[in-house]
Amino acid sequence: MYIQQAFKGLHEWWRYLIGTILIFIIWFSGQIPHAIAIMSKAFTEKKDLENLDPYELMGLLDSNLNFFLLLFSFLVGAVGIIFVVKILHKQSVLNLTTSRSKVDWKRIFLSFILWGSVTAAMILIEYFTQSENYKFNFQLKPFLILAAIGICLVPIQTSFEEYLFRGYILQGLGAICKNRWFPLIFTSTAFGLMHIFNPEIDKLGYVLLVHYIGTGFFLGILVLMDEGLELALGFHAANNLVAALLVTADWTAFQTNSVLKDISNPEVISLSEVFVPILIIYPLFLFIFSKMYQWTNWKQRLFGKVTNPTTT
Repeated sequence: MYIQQAFKGLHEWWRYLIGTILIFIIWFSGQIPHAIAIMSKAFTEKKDLENLDPYELMGLLDSNLNFFLLLFSFLVGAVGIIFVVKILHKQSVLNLTTSRSKVDWKRIFLSFILWGSVTAAMILIEYFTQSENYKFNFQLKPFLILAAIGICLVPIQTSFEEYLFRGYILQGLGAICKNRWFPLIFTSTAFGLMHIFNPEIDKLGYVLLVHYIGTGFFLGILVLMDEGLELALGFHAANNLVAALLVTADWTAFQTNSVLKDISNPEVISLSEVFVPILIIYPLFLFIFSKMYQWTNWKQRLFGKVTNPTTT
């Protein structure tokens, strides 16, 4: 059982409190190079930082350099998770990853390919049906640099988020609260709210948080039903990498040298874009995976009690 892997290490509540604080401190420290680069560029060009909005700040740096520095902080954060897990909890990264005897890479790649294909298809369909909202943005050299950065670092960025929320915090809360429903609700909501400072929220409205929180619940259910992070790792990596390579906009968190650029000026995202994935696409994926991996006993896996196997 995935949550019960926490009991294979030191699992007192205070360790998870200190560990979470340490991970966030280490993660935020990884953002220092990005901040220094922006301030240095602003100083060189004699820009007043106080009068620049987030989009203008991002625009001070070369797109690929900005992308690299944004992702670098997640690499530092990932090192922080490994440090906390091994030093503070005396737990293996394998136990934080899965309840299986080894990481199931087939699950990761299958989830990546399935969702990557769906994401690419949806982007291309929208491009061909609403071509007036897009500009062909492809430039070979910048794109190749983007692809190299993305392939190397985007999976680390998404894995950091999975290991933090649906790995470390979910296991910790499960071990502390002795149930599965509260960690699912807490981590899914926290994951969604973590995106509140994304530029998309400022442009499209807080209704977009429903999508992020819903995605958090979907990924949390994947982890609890499959007893491991593998499917969530593949899904999340495909979602961010395909989007970063295929389409960008001036109002997104990742502004990249992608193939397409969204030049529309949406004020509020349509409700269908928020609820169709949550109510239709995600349940369909859960159904597909449940048949593939023969998931049973949904009630116990999502809402059941968590017991310490060393004391039962």
